[in-house]
Amino acid sequence: MGCESVLRALLVLALLPIAWCEESGAETSLEETDVKEENGVFILNDANFDTFVTAKDTVLVEFYAPWCGHCKQFAPEYEKIAETLKKNDPAIPVAKVDATEATKLANKYDINGYPTIKILKKGQPIDYDGLRTEKAIVAKIKEVSDPNWTIPPEATMVLTEANFNEVVEAADIILVEFYAPWCGHCKRFAPEYEKAAQELRKHTPAIPLAKVDATTEVKLAKRYNVSGYPTLKIFRKGKSYDYNGPRENYGIIDFMIEQAGPPSTLIQNVKQVQEYLRDASDAIVIGVFIGNKQKEFQLHQDAANALREDFKFYHTFSSDVASFLKVNTGQLVVMQPDRFQSKYEPRKHLFNIKDLTSEEDLKEHVVNHALPLVGQRTRANEAKRYNKHPLVVVYYTVDFSFDHRTATQYWRKKVLDVAKDFPEYTFSIANEDDYASELNDLGIGESGEEVNVAILDANGKKYAKEPEEFDSGSLRDFVIDFKSGKLTPVIKSQPMPKNNKGPVKLVVGKTFEEIVMDTSSDVLIEFYAPWCGHCKSLEPVYNDLGKKYRLVPDLIIAKMDATANDIPTNNYKVEGFPTIYFALKNRKYNPIKFEGHDRDLEGLSKFIEEHRAKSKTKEEL
Repeated sequence: MGCESVLRALLVLALLPIAWCEESGAETSLEETDVKEENGVFILNDANFDTFVTAKDTVLVEFYAPWCGHCKQFAPEYEKIAETLKKNDPAIPVAKVDATEATKLANKYDINGYPTIKILKKGQPIDYDGLRTEKAIVAKIKEVSDPNWTIPPEATMVLTEANFNEVVEAADIILVEFYAPWCGHCKRFAPEYEKAAQELRKHTPAIPLAKVDATTEVKLAKRYNVSGYPTLKIFRKGKSYDYNGPRENYGIIDFMIEQAGPPSTLIQNVKQVQEYLRDASDAIVIGVFIGNKQKEFQLHQDAANALREDFKFYHTFSSDVASFLKVNTGQLVVMQPDRFQSKYEPRKHLFNIKDLTSEEDLKEHVVNHALPLVGQRTRANEAKRYNKHPLVVVYYTVDFSFDHRTATQYWRKKVLDVAKDFPEYTFSIANEDDYASELNDLGIGESGEEVNVAILDANGKKYAKEPEEFDSGSLRDFVIDFKSGKLTPVIKSQPMPKNNKGPVKLVVGKTFEEIVMDTSSDVLIEFYAPWCGHCKSLEPVYNDLGKKYRLVPDLIIAKMDATANDIPTNNYKVEGFPTIYFALKNRKYNPIKFEGHDRDLEGLSKFIEEHRAKSKTKEEL
């Protein structure tokens, strides 16, 4: 055979695998499945990951984002780890995955931060949350690679109908999570919950954490009114209380340790009461009793347990304290600290506990008198204290220290003069430095005025008072104009896009009503943040979704930067990114949140088509 014939034959042989792929309809190229190595670290993706890790006892994997600063800083250390583990006997492979490209893997392993390090032991993922140093990581992976090492059992207890009552009724305190296996929020929450469970079982006494699969244990979920996932509840000797604490492991730990303590603090003398009234920034709730065997004392404790997340409860058995407060035994008193008392409201609110058979009325009494006529709204208390709207906020330099108290009270008294005449509204003062971003969003951050005012209404709309010299009269006029509907809301908004003809329609604050609330179209809208890694990973999928439904006349695929634009309604709550809602034509004010499906083209399409079909059926009926 001549040289020319040999070369031709070799060329044909070289092309055979490619031809086979094309003819067989395979979508993955050989280049994608080939595992490359870079400075000792294997580069994995959606196509080659499973093949690479299969049959390997232990693999170290880093999920990273190319733009992530922490990942860039960690890269040299990770390469040193790869070099060290390559010399191990046997060698332990070290790999990395670009989670912004390998979106299927990122979703499968619930990657929600960068870098995320996982150890795969016989294919089972183990979270690594130790120090990001060569020494710490090498020590951990060598421990896991030991043939005798097994994955430790979960510290989180599993509850079912069979053991639920026995466990929660015996526990002084236990935290229970109701979850759904398909729920994305639950999957992301699971590692945090388990870490908290591991730490809290070491506490003295141990504080147990448990979980219930609400899709299987339907009766339990119904008994405790579980309507979303995850739902957490605290149980004390079988009695349930809503959990409104943090959702990350350290926050859960601190919160539950505090919850495990006594619900009410003993006051022993008058001096303590005087200090509380002088220094406190929130309502004081004190129960007065003869002794801890009184029925009223137990009712007080029950109410304190039910409200301990929101209020600090106290109790006393001292006759001197009772005389100082002018309160009889068996009564509970709610008082505002000295700084928030005024001539327009009672100094104290009394409640006779001895007339009760339930703590519900007592709870209502505390909640109803928790706020002074004009209190201080802060970042710490705004969610719990200042959630009733319309809310009138007066911003200035609020400082109750000795040197600035007079100036602070000077402006507050002007607000009191107006607040007394509008009991249907909540009035507050707020330190302008704490709310600089809110003032900027209202357009009055650079007003030059010493005092600025805004009203936040119940529908999420915001109204700013035109900058002018502040006094009681101008505040009264502003409130009256709001009440009569004469004010125009302020909407933080990016400029309206000049060209909005792409497959995904861009929504800004000023076009939200026009696009999303338009009753002639169903609208799927993604609320994103420009810095969010998950949002960046979703972007190509979301663009494909827009292309898929581009020609459907009454369906819009849209997105909105929720960090740069106001959502002018409270019906679309965004607590994380990305958040996706489906606003059907007939339920614009009751949108459907995207949950329970994979965040890929198939999952998003299925979500849209399921709900459009249901909506169409209802219309036909």
